[in-house]
Amino acid sequence: MLSTFINVFKIPDLRKKILFTIALLVIYRMGFQIPVPFFDNEKMQQVSDQKGDEDSGTPLGRVAEYLQMFSGGRLDKTSLFGLGIMPYISASIILMLLGEVWTPLRKLRQEGAAGHKKIQEYTRYLTVPLCVVQSLMIMKMHKGYLIAGMEGRAIFMGVVAMTAGTLFLMWLGEQIDEYGIGNGISLLIMAGIVSRMPWAIQFVIERADFTVGAPEGSYGVGTVIFLIGAFVFVVAGAILITQGQRRIPIQQAKQMRGRRMFGGQRHYLPLRINHGGVMPIIFASSLMMFPPIIIQQIAQIGIISDSERWRGIFVTIGDSFTPSAFTYNFIFVVMIFLFAYFWTTVQFQPKEMAKRLRDNGSFIPGLRPGHRTAEYLETVMIRITYFGASFLAFIAVVPSVVSQALGVDYRVAMFLGGTGLLIVVSVSLDLVQKIEANLIMRNYDGFSESGRIKGAFR
Repeated sequence: MLSTFINVFKIPDLRKKILFTIALLVIYRMGFQIPVPFFDNEKMQQVSDQKGDEDSGTPLGRVAEYLQMFSGGRLDKTSLFGLGIMPYISASIILMLLGEVWTPLRKLRQEGAAGHKKIQEYTRYLTVPLCVVQSLMIMKMHKGYLIAGMEGRAIFMGVVAMTAGTLFLMWLGEQIDEYGIGNGISLLIMAGIVSRMPWAIQFVIERADFTVGAPEGSYGVGTVIFLIGAFVFVVAGAILITQGQRRIPIQQAKQMRGRRMFGGQRHYLPLRINHGGVMPIIFASSLMMFPPIIIQQIAQIGIISDSERWRGIFVTIGDSFTPSAFTYNFIFVVMIFLFAYFWTTVQFQPKEMAKRLRDNGSFIPGLRPGHRTAEYLETVMIRITYFGASFLAFIAVVPSVVSQALGVDYRVAMFLGGTGLLIVVSVSLDLVQKIEANLIMRNYDGFSESGRIKGAFR
């Protein structure tokens, strides 16, 4: 393994790509230290330190934690990159879904590289209004920290600065794609998630107390060992399910050209077990944020808040939508399954795949090309999606279960599962595979002595 890392920096071209990528990621983290003008960030920090962990259990507090995990910043102060890259991701998801129901976008997607370039252009245009809306929401959240007499100027400058920051991050991601290594946007998201891990480790160390009769709220030796073991176990499971494949045998038809026989090779069609990736959890998590916020806002209406009976009903409903409640986790799991099958239906086209196999002169042994092959591929994908969705559901509820059972802070338990962990694992595997491909292309050994890192056979 050590020799492999040495070989990575022996190759000038690969070394330049890696150093260039690291430099841009450093710039990405530096941008979070640049404050938006006309805001009293010191006052924000003082108020945040005084509140402590009180807001982390509220609906808005959970939304803030979710957004901070992806942006890599903090919502208790304004910064140039406060929005992160999420507006661009949201725009990409919107156009991807529209491409399934809007014919012009679907035709563009079928045009190949030219159509993809046009869709990327539309994605950049859509990112701007999303940035404006989200930055206005953050400005409203921090309106109590505006410098007196500069409210209008502060909001305008805040919207412009944060929108420009997200567009700059979008440009950074494109530069990594072109001159660096790995997927630029994915690396930026991963950097934002990983940047919060030192805080979680420090938090656990500060709360750790291995003495007899430790105060309530501290973490004993059993809790710390369990957290370490659970993290290793969940990461190993995430790698296994991310790399897991169901390989369909494909036979190429033999063809006679002149006096020579071509074809007849046997190969495989890999179908990913977790075809939807992290998207089902992202969709489900995003939707599960809204019911608690809506219930909280309705409960504050005068007519309802004045009635003890109605107030009690809404308090009960609100408690059932906390991450530790059975109702919340049950609905969360159901939505993950629904979105897993929905995303697989959107992305996986068995008819198109069967058509391409037929046009290439390939077939699945024992099945007729065309409709019968498409039915078989669809059946297999439905079955393996069930196992992929089950794993996603398990990963999603682990933080809530650990937080409730062991009394661990939810912000720490989030690193034992959920969207962030899957993103870090997926992006890390993709980066390692690309580095390994560069090494093998130049006749160097890869990271694994047993061969290239690839999908596991399932």
